Amino acid sequence: MTDQVDVEPEPAVAPAVFGPGLPTVRRYASDLARFGVELGLIGPLEPGRLWTRHLVNCGLVAPLIPEGATVADVGSGAGLPGLVLAATRPDIAITLIEPMERRVVWLEDEIVRLGLQNVTVLRARAEEVGGRFEVVTARAVGALAKLLPLVVPLLAPGGCLALMKGAGVDDELAKADRVIRRLGLADLRVEIVGTGMASLETRVVVATVPD
Repeated sequence: MTDQVDVEPEPAVAPAVFGPGLPTVRRYASDLARFGVELGLIGPLEPGRLWTRHLVNCGLVAPLIPEGATVADVGSGAGLPGLVLAATRPDIAITLIEPMERRVVWLEDEIVRLGLQNVTVLRARAEEVGGRFEVVTARAVGALAKLLPLVVPLLAPGGCLALMKGAGVDDELAKADRVIRRLGLADLRVEIVGTGMASLETRVVVATVPD
C-alpha cells in the first residue's frame, strides 16, 4: 500500500453527475488514490485532482450513451472512463479493452471490489476485437488520426463513437479529415458537456457509422 496521499475533496457536483452510483464511484476514488500511483495507473500528482480531472470528467459522458447500449472502452487503463460509466449507468453492458496484463489484473480485481455486474475485461488490442458494440469510447489513447482506424471497426452498423478529448480537439479533427472521410463517419460533432462547471467542461467527439 502507498503512503498517505492528499486526495482532492469530493466536489459539490458529484451527486448530480453520478446519481445513485456515487457510493460506488467514491469507493473507486478511494482505491485509485491508495493504489493508483504505486501501480503506475495514475501519475503522482493525480490524487490531488482525482475528482475534477478524472472522475467527474468521465461521468459527464454518461448521458451521451443510449439506454441499454453495449459499450467498449478502448485502452481502459485504470478504468477511465469505463469503470466510472459502469458505476453511473447500470443499464449498459461495458467491455474494458486493455492489452497490458498488470492493468487487466487491476481492472478485474477492482470490478470485484466495486461489486459491478455490468462490466467485463478483455485483454486485447482494439484491432484484435471484432465489431459488435453499439458505442465505443476512449480517453487519452491517442490522436484522432491514429485512433479512429482502431476504434471504428469495433462498432456494429449504426453504432456511435464517444471519444473524450482535450482543448486541442479541433486541431486533431483537422489532421484526421482524410481518415474521417475514408471511414465514412456521419453526424460528426464535438459535444461539450459540463459547461458552467468551470474546469469540469469536457469535450467528446461523437460520430456514427452508417447502417
